[in-house]
Amino acid sequence: MDEYTLLIAAANTATFVTGGAVAALAYRAFRRTGSAALRAVAIGFSVIVAGSIGGALAHVGADNVALGVAIQSSCIAAGFTILLYSLYAETTTTTTTITLDRSGSGSESDLEFDSNASDPRSDSESE
Repeated sequence: MDEYTLLIAAANTATFVTGGAVAALAYRAFRRTGSAALRAVAIGFSVIVAGSIGGALAHVGADNVALGVAIQSSCIAAGFTILLYSLYAETTTTTTTITLDRSGSGSESDLEFDSNASDPRSDSESE
């Protein structure tokens, strides 16, 4: 092993912990919403984390730095390709109709909400 082993181990550990956390959170969000884009984010980060682990195993287990770099670089490229896809994944627009009955007036009014519309309060400029 060489003088960079500790640095490589620390970087791979950080990649595993932070990338794994992002992948887990994206997967939880996918389970909650069913969004294909969030599923792709979870898969993309999982591939990056798997490449980090595979590269570390090749570096330490096989004592082959070049193989470890090749594995890790390939998985990072694949993971970022999946993340890029997630930005272009088609999302569906859900419209919810709520009927309000104003008791005593005998009239009803329908309101429609677009779940993908931005909050108008967030678009206002700060004063």
